[in-house]
Amino acid sequence: MFMQFHVDAWNPGFGSSAEATDRGPTASSTAKLDTNIEVDAKKWQPIDPPAGLSAPQRVLLVDGVRRTDARLWIGLHPGLACSYAAGVVECTPGQAKLAAAQVQRTIFTSAEEVSDVGTAPARYRAVCVQGADEAGLSNAVQAHLTELEINISSLARTDDDLLIVDGPLRSRGTLPRALGYVKTQQKQYLPESLVGIVTALKPGQRTPVFLIGGIYQRITWYLKLPGGSGAPWAGIVRVECSAELPEHEAIRLAGLSAVTIPRFASVPYKDPRAPQNLIPIAGLEKRLRQLLGDPKLLHRALVRASA
Repeated sequence: MFMQFHVDAWNPGFGSSAEATDRGPTASSTAKLDTNIEVDAKKWQPIDPPAGLSAPQRVLLVDGVRRTDARLWIGLHPGLACSYAAGVVECTPGQAKLAAAQVQRTIFTSAEEVSDVGTAPARYRAVCVQGADEAGLSNAVQAHLTELEINISSLARTDDDLLIVDGPLRSRGTLPRALGYVKTQQKQYLPESLVGIVTALKPGQRTPVFLIGGIYQRITWYLKLPGGSGAPWAGIVRVECSAELPEHEAIRLAGLSAVTIPRFASVPYKDPRAPQNLIPIAGLEKRLRQLLGDPKLLHRALVRASA
C-alpha cells in the first residue's frame, strides 16, 4: 500500500532549550508523601554514607535520546517522523564502555491506514495512535523510547550490577537493582519544614528516604553531588527506586547511590550542566545522537518518499 503524506517545512527542533540544573523546584507537587519511612520527619537530618560501604564493581547507566526528523500530514491527520535510540554504558573500576545500543525510526500518526516509509537505513515503520493530537503522538514516542531502554538494559545485566536510569523510573520500576536519576528539580515535593535539610546537604550526603504517591508511586531521596555553584540547590539530584521494594532494601540502595553516583559527577569546564549531568551519561548521549544519523539527510529522504 502506498501512503501519501506531506512533510512540514518548519524545523522540528525550533524552540527547544536547555533547562538550568541548579535552580530549585518551580512548582509545588500535590502528591501524597510519607516522610517517616527511614526516620521520623521531625528527626530528619543529612545522612552520610555508611562506613565501609563500597560502590558496586559493575555499574550500568542507561539513557535514551529522541529526535523529530519531520512533522507530517497524512491526509488530515498529523504525524511525527522520529528517530530514537537507547544505550547502556558499563562502568567498571578504571573503565567505561558502550555495552549495548539500538536505533529505531518510526512514524507516529493518528491516521488509521498507514504503511512503512523509505528504505534502510532511513526506513520508518508506521504506528497508528488513534485519535491522538501532536501531544499524544509525542507521548507515544516517549513510551516507545522507554520500552527500548528497558529492552536494551536487559542485554547487559548480570546478577551483581547496579542499574542507573537517566530520568524517572516510571514503568522501569520492575527492573531489579534499578535507580532513577532525576537531575532537574521541577516539583517541590517536600514541605517547607524539610526543604532546609535538602539545601544543607554536603557532597556525598543524602536525605532520608520518603515515599511519593500517585500513578508512579516510588521511594525517593535527595543526594548532593560534589561541585556546582553556591546556589541552594546546586548539585542536588533526586534518586528513586521502586515502591514495591521492602523498606530496608530501598534504604540500602539509597546508601549505594551515595557512594556510587558522586564519583560520576561532571565538572563545569567539560559540561555546562555540571555536576548533575553525569560523565558517562554525557558520553552516551553524544554517541546515541551520532547513531541517530544526519537529520538533513533523513529529512530529504522523507521528502523524496512523499513525492
